[in-house]
Amino acid sequence: MSEPWTLHPDRALPADPTTRGIAREVYAATKDLPIVSMHGHVPVEWFTQDTSFGDPAQLFVVPDHYLTRMLVSQGETLPRLGVGSTPDEAVETDPREIWRRFCAGWKHFRGTPTRYWLEHAFVEIFGVTHRPSAETADAIYDQVAARIAEPGFRPRALLDTFDIEVIATTDPAWSSLEDHTRLAKDGLGERVLPTFRPDPLLHLDRATWTEEVALLGKAAGTDVTGYASYLDALRTQRQKFVEAGARATDHGHLWADTTPLDGAEAVRIFDAALAGDVTTEEARVFSGHMLFQMAAMSTEDGLVMQLHPGVLRDHASDPFAAFGPDKGYDIPIVTEFTRSLRPVLDAFGHHPNFRMLAFTVDEDVYSRELGPLAGVYPALKLGAPWWFLDAPEAMRRFRESATETAGFSNMSGFVDDTRAFCSIPARHDLARRIDAGYLGRLVAEHRLDLDEAVDTAVDLAYRSALASYPRP
Repeated sequence: MSEPWTLHPDRALPADPTTRGIAREVYAATKDLPIVSMHGHVPVEWFTQDTSFGDPAQLFVVPDHYLTRMLVSQGETLPRLGVGSTPDEAVETDPREIWRRFCAGWKHFRGTPTRYWLEHAFVEIFGVTHRPSAETADAIYDQVAARIAEPGFRPRALLDTFDIEVIATTDPAWSSLEDHTRLAKDGLGERVLPTFRPDPLLHLDRATWTEEVALLGKAAGTDVTGYASYLDALRTQRQKFVEAGARATDHGHLWADTTPLDGAEAVRIFDAALAGDVTTEEARVFSGHMLFQMAAMSTEDGLVMQLHPGVLRDHASDPFAAFGPDKGYDIPIVTEFTRSLRPVLDAFGHHPNFRMLAFTVDEDVYSRELGPLAGVYPALKLGAPWWFLDAPEAMRRFRESATETAGFSNMSGFVDDTRAFCSIPARHDLARRIDAGYLGRLVAEHRLDLDEAVDTAVDLAYRSALASYPRP
């Protein structure tokens, strides 16, 4: 490519000229709004340590499962992409070589949201002037590496560069929160917030469960010797998170089931787990029971309950064994919500101190289940399209399938759900463009006035995201 690489100002806006013109006006009202990133996975240590991101491969390639899974589908291997070693293949340690493999596979990202996020970061943040390819890989590597090395390209400085007003990290339930205490002392306590993630503690059959319970007890100052002390320790830790500024809990279960158990049965199953004699079925029903308990605790402490079920983790056994959790090809499954959420919503759906955000990767349920549920229960809002659905067409389908039943007011606003720090502004920009296009169509069809569309766009991009995560 001989001409410098530039991005079209109307990218992802509607192709229809009439709607595009309106969408431009709507997008103009949101494109410069601050970013509210209340559901993400950027490690808190990045902000406390505030050191360099290392090299381009470590920043863009190695930690990004969106990127690596596409390249693996085209014949690359995770060791060759720097993720880890197997008995048959050593991990690639040369970041430049990893980068070359990524650039050589650039064409495979055509039409994907990964392409949009990456090109936004390359052009808007790093000033890259040529598209990645085998021929341009080294030159781009040098340019990105030079930018990474600049003192102003550190995590704390990028909060200002990206205009991130507030960002939530994801922290284990047993965290000491020392990093957040340090950030508070440095004046960032209102800007970088913790999120309570208890998943490993709620699944009794996980290999690390006993270790996680011990860590929970240590953090809470409680000996967890039974079900009652286990609940007490969880309550104690939740309160510590609230005091550290947390707004939400985060639950990534396979199923959405929230059916509570009889108290005696919960005690029996928990004791079986402590004895190392719990069955898979007992663990499954206990995890649903604990989602109900987490909801009950939310009515007490005010933490917003985020639920994003429906992903079968580590579909491929060999990569999981070699590289650990989240590296074994996570794949969505069909997810049922109407019956599954009924226990929690029947008990707390009208509770003034309970708020739940439901996410899904099964988009069939938006119009059939989640839209109708969020459209009547005051406690429930629809989370933004998540993971495999945070793509242009899927976000458009979300608006079309859920809005007519749930309305805009019962949606969370956009959340980016990413640990790829440099993709945060790109993800929010894409969501704002897609929303501008959808709202522009409603104006073009005389279903909304322009001022209503602009006001709604600002809600979705900024105000709703703040309002969906109030202070406890």
